[in-house]
Amino acid sequence: MGITFERKINYYETDRMGIVHHSNYIRFLEEARCHWLESIDMPFELLEENGITIPVLGVNCEYKNHVTFGDTILINVIVKEYTGVRMTVGYDVKDKKTGKTVILAETKHCFTNRELRPINLKKYNPEFSAKYESIVEK
Repeated sequence: MGITFERKINYYETDRMGIVHHSNYIRFLEEARCHWLESIDMPFELLEENGITIPVLGVNCEYKNHVTFGDTILINVIVKEYTGVRMTVGYDVKDKKTGKTVILAETKHCFTNRELRPINLKKYNPEFSAKYESIVEK
């Protein structure tokens, strides 16, 4: 079950050439991921209250086109893989006006406890795990 997060580009996110600086896309992905977690009733606050964190292990971005100040992007978020210990989230970022793909990206995560030790969510919290299993794109 993917969701789409809409975001308008701010002036301060652009570089001297007037386009979004490549490093800002990492922030946009996190904003979209937080929105996605809220949309499935699993906000970070709930996870943290239950002793769960989801650190980022890696990010991969393929830049296709650029956007500028005032443009709006649509970030489609899907869970590509979930094992109980690790999760891969995919992102398809498009320019709302043109429909062109701006970036294709993915982030890799693991589940940890408060001490940042890896956990198997299937054992640690089967209810939360079932929710993730139900939304993996097949």
